[in-house]
Amino acid sequence: MTQTPSLAQAHHLRPFVLGLPKTELHLHIEGTLEPELIFALAERNGIQLPYPSVQALRDAYQFTDLQSFLDLYYAGAGVLITEQDFYDMTMAYLLRMRAEGVRHVEIMFDPQTHTVRGVDISTVFAGLARALREARDSWGLSAYLLLSFLRHLSEEDALVTLEQALPLREAYLDLWIGVGLDSGERGNPPEKFARVYERCRTLGFRLVAHAGEEGPAEYVRNALDVLQAERIDHGVRSEEDPALLQRLIHQRTPLTVCPLSNLKLQVVDELDQHNLARLLRLGLCVTINSDDPAYFGGYLVENYLATAQALNLTAPQLATLARNSISASFLPDARKLALLDELETYCQQYYAESQAMPQ
Repeated sequence: MTQTPSLAQAHHLRPFVLGLPKTELHLHIEGTLEPELIFALAERNGIQLPYPSVQALRDAYQFTDLQSFLDLYYAGAGVLITEQDFYDMTMAYLLRMRAEGVRHVEIMFDPQTHTVRGVDISTVFAGLARALREARDSWGLSAYLLLSFLRHLSEEDALVTLEQALPLREAYLDLWIGVGLDSGERGNPPEKFARVYERCRTLGFRLVAHAGEEGPAEYVRNALDVLQAERIDHGVRSEEDPALLQRLIHQRTPLTVCPLSNLKLQVVDELDQHNLARLLRLGLCVTINSDDPAYFGGYLVENYLATAQALNLTAPQLATLARNSISASFLPDARKLALLDELETYCQQYYAESQAMPQ
C-alpha cells in the first residue's frame, strides 16, 4: 500500500479539509450568532445591548467553564425576535458551511430560550426552516433539526415545550427528525429527562444527548441506558470508564466531539492534551464539530485544522473523521453511501496527486 502523506507536514492542509465531503452533527444554531449580527439584530429590534461595541462584546468571550459561556449565550440569543431574525442567523451559518465543503448538517435549536421571552415556537420553526429549505433547494446542502431541551430547567418544562411543538410536526416532517438535551450538565443527570425521552421515542424521534463534557462518564452510560440516546454529544469523559469505552467501541456509538469548544471551556487546558486522537485510535466513532462556533473561535474547518495540527493527525485520520461524520448522521442509507463514495473518490485523487508532487 502506498503511504499517504501526513497533512501536518504537507502544504495543502486547508485545501484538503475544505474539499473533504463531510457533515456537521453537533451545532447549536444560536451559537452561530456572530457579534456583528447580534448588534445588527439588536438595532433592528430596538434592543439595547450591555456592550458599547462589537469588539467589546467579542472581548467578553473569556469563559472559565460551561456556565460562564451559557450566561452570555442566552443573553446573545435575546436579539432573536422575528422569523426574519431566525432566518438571517441560520442562513449566515449555512453560507459558511457551503464554503467549507459541508454536505449535510444536523442543527440543534433551543425553543425554551425563546418561548420564555414571548417568542412563539412557530416563529422559531418558520425562520429556521425557510433558510434550511432554501439552502437545500438552491445548492443541495441538506439539513435536519434536533429540538433540544434545556437540562437546567425542569422535565415538566421540557414536556410542555414538546407539546407546543408537536402540532407543527407535520409541516416540518422533512426537517424535524429528532430531539436532544443540552445546557448545564453539572447536577442535571440524563435520568432527570427519562419521561420526555420516552415520549419522544414512542413518537419516533431520533434521540441524542449531551453527556460526558463536564459531567462524569456515568452520565454517558445513563444517556444510553435511560434515555436510549443513539448518539452522544461530546462524550470525552467516557475515557474515565474502561468498560463504557469498550461498549462504545463495540456498539459503534458516535461521539460528536467539539475540540475548540473543549479548549475554550477549559475541558482541556491545551488542545494537544485532547483525547480525540486517542479515542480515534481505539476505534471509537468520533466526529469533529464546532458546537457554538461564534463563541469558541472557529467553525467546522477550523476545528479540523486546529485539531490536526495540535494532535498531528494524518490525512487518513482526517478522512476517517469525515467518514465517521457521514456514517453517524441520520441520513437515509442511500444518501450516506453516495457521500461515502464521494469521500473515497476525493481521497484517492488527493493521495495520488500528493504522491506525484515533487518532494
